[in-house]
Amino acid sequence: MIVTGGGRGIGAATALLAAEKGFRVCVNYLKDKNSAASLAKKIDGIAVQADVSSEADVVRLFEETDSKLGRIAALVNNAGVVDQGTRVEKMTAARIARMFAINVTGSFLCAREAVKRMSTRHGGAGGAIVNVSSIAAKLGGAGEYVDYAASKGAIDTFTIGLSKEVGAEGIRVNAVRPGIIRTEIHASSGDPARLERIGATAPLGRPGEAEEVARAILWLLSDEASYLSGALVDVSGGR
Repeated sequence: MIVTGGGRGIGAATALLAAEKGFRVCVNYLKDKNSAASLAKKIDGIAVQADVSSEADVVRLFEETDSKLGRIAALVNNAGVVDQGTRVEKMTAARIARMFAINVTGSFLCAREAVKRMSTRHGGAGGAIVNVSSIAAKLGGAGEYVDYAASKGAIDTFTIGLSKEVGAEGIRVNAVRPGIIRTEIHASSGDPARLERIGATAPLGRPGEAEEVARAILWLLSDEASYLSGALVDVSGGR
């Protein structure tokens, strides 16, 4: 399995749970080498630095995983960014381009490389892909993160389209849409208190935990979800 953005948060929780379930895991990271390397050592996996928005980096990520772990059976497209909350009228082209390059293009590139390895059309044995979207894709992010919400809306459409494209080739493609989850990403939003404030407004009355999202991801990757593809599974406390 490859987990992009796997050094922290939902990615790290997913890597830990995947290892418990018998996967050999490649923990992809961009900058935080120490966290990724520590996690990889803990789960007897590997840590590989790569910027998912860079085509050359993504190709290298998969080639290194091939050489060290063998052909992958599962991909979790988890790498993503958010930015400080602001209205659309104040967003720069650079901010929007960065958001889509990492959140959307990165997922396309990683899925492309995974399909080349998993698809029966290419001699693979099949596999499963889970894209990490966001409940923001449904809610819109008005006044704060419309660009982020739009990038995750693209991931929802990508999930549905790719699932139909490769379903007959032995690959299932699904997405999870987390709500407000207790991870470090909120520190980059400029409003760290937002986690508890918004989390408390969910029907379940609290923020979610990374492990709760990881459990949904691992279920979607498992044989228990063998007839599920193209699904968008909300892990959002009832939103």
